Amino acid sequence: MATYVSLIRFTDQGVRNVKDVAERIAAAEKLFERVGARLSELYMTMGPYDYVGIIEAPDDETATKAALAVSSLGNVRTETMRAYTRPEIRKLISGLA
Repeated sequence: MATYVSLIRFTDQGVRNVKDVAERIAAAEKLFERVGARLSELYMTMGPYDYVGIIEAPDDETATKAALAVSSLGNVRTETMRAYTRPEIRKLISGLA
């Protein structure tokens, strides 16, 4: 499975309903599972982003589908990036001149 880092911000709707965050996280985990991904970690953060999520998915399409599905509920907006592990980095750079 590939790893993705998702930077997450509340929308106005998400902030208004902040008391429901625990239920929304549980629902997001189930939604991710339905599309074939997994929310492996979620951190509440201070600063420009409200959360940082670590997602595992078999491919970019599945990760995108998961992020779009969560965002479509209207509580958050996401910026998602592919993240490479140390072994993956070694493999990527092994053929460079």
